[in-house]
Amino acid sequence: MKLEAYFERIGYRGTPRVDFATLRDLHRLHLLTIAYENLDVQLKRPVGIDIEPIYHKIVEEHRGGWCYEMNGLLAWALETIGFSLTRMTAGVHRVDHGDAAVGNHLALWVHLDTSYLADVGFGDGMLEPIAIEPGKFRQGIFDFELERLPDGWWRFHNHEHGSAPSFDFHLSPGERARFEAQCQFLQTSPQSPFTQVAVVQRHLPQGLALLRGRLLKVIHADRTEKRTIEDRADYATTLRDLFGLEPPELGALWDNVQRQHAEFMAANANEQAAGG
Repeated sequence: MKLEAYFERIGYRGTPRVDFATLRDLHRLHLLTIAYENLDVQLKRPVGIDIEPIYHKIVEEHRGGWCYEMNGLLAWALETIGFSLTRMTAGVHRVDHGDAAVGNHLALWVHLDTSYLADVGFGDGMLEPIAIEPGKFRQGIFDFELERLPDGWWRFHNHEHGSAPSFDFHLSPGERARFEAQCQFLQTSPQSPFTQVAVVQRHLPQGLALLRGRLLKVIHADRTEKRTIEDRADYATTLRDLFGLEPPELGALWDNVQRQHAEFMAANANEQAAGG
């Protein structure tokens, strides 16, 4: 694994130093270049938390990944440069599901002169790292908030267009066994949202591109564009041109996307009929 290859993958041309400017630049470029995606889960390809296969997939195969992969790769790069950081246990939807959600997300606590939250694995959250201090903040066209909770946890509140409204994190080292168990559950359980729909997301300099199944949404400062992917060729073109992806087994992937879309539309039609 070579740091220079990661820099080339994200388009970083600077001289890395252990400072906030380097952390900010790597964080931002990572998100603008590498798509958040769960396509391996859709194809029933095992996904883990070890760095070697993550590096091979994202850097060498020019794929994306989900939180364990995206934040795992950034953590490896930062530590290789010389940063001190902690891989924190986090929980998406902990506000609703309590501690059962703990470990379904990995976030990074970076130790500089100030403590920073770094997270390139939430999919549609912040574009740059933030100081771990309570308060509201704005990045680009989106508003966020960081809240200190009475139980010692912190809560990151996502912007109004986010797929998930929040995640909680604790300023302590995460347990590998918990991450491994949640990683296995999220890619195999029928109750997991990651097994139910193909998700691809990518940050834009001033906005977001979000693809859930066949439904594409591109959020700009002054408008939101929505459309339904028409066919396999359209899906392949969208993945390549908008998200920078050339996924394996495109035929099987598109079959999944079509089936899930049909099931979703049928379920919605049944709910509307029952409510009418």
